[in-house]
Amino acid sequence: QVQLVESGGGLVQAGGSLTLSCVASGRTLSRYVMGWFRQAPGREREFVATINWSEGSTDYADSVKGRFTISSNNSKNTVYLQMNSLKPEDTAVYYCAAAETARLFPRRLSSQQYEYVDWGQGTQVTVSS
Repeated sequence: QVQLVESGGGLVQAGGSLTLSCVASGRTLSRYVMGWFRQAPGREREFVATINWSEGSTDYADSVKGRFTISSNNSKNTVYLQMNSLKPEDTAVYYCAAAETARLFPRRLSSQQYEYVDWGQGTQVTVSS
């Protein structure tokens, strides 16, 4: 099991930026794919971005491509989500999650919630217009 703790959420004006952090602990993290998901009020939780911890490969939802960047600092066991040009529709609780690479093989990344077994508690991001 991987323990995940998110931070960095807050209130920002449209067009602004925020960086979310997710500190991971527990298992051998190089064997995991990390993902960011979000859930807006009254909506289903949706995929935002994913990164393969050992390879560094990434993927994004179309709605955030070109605005959000996922990255990792392996020495700090931390995954980041840099969010630029924020829009009111980005308002949501953002969750960090971990999926075992071995379960995804031969794929190296995943945008599917059901493949992520460990989840953080979430951090609120609110974008005002």
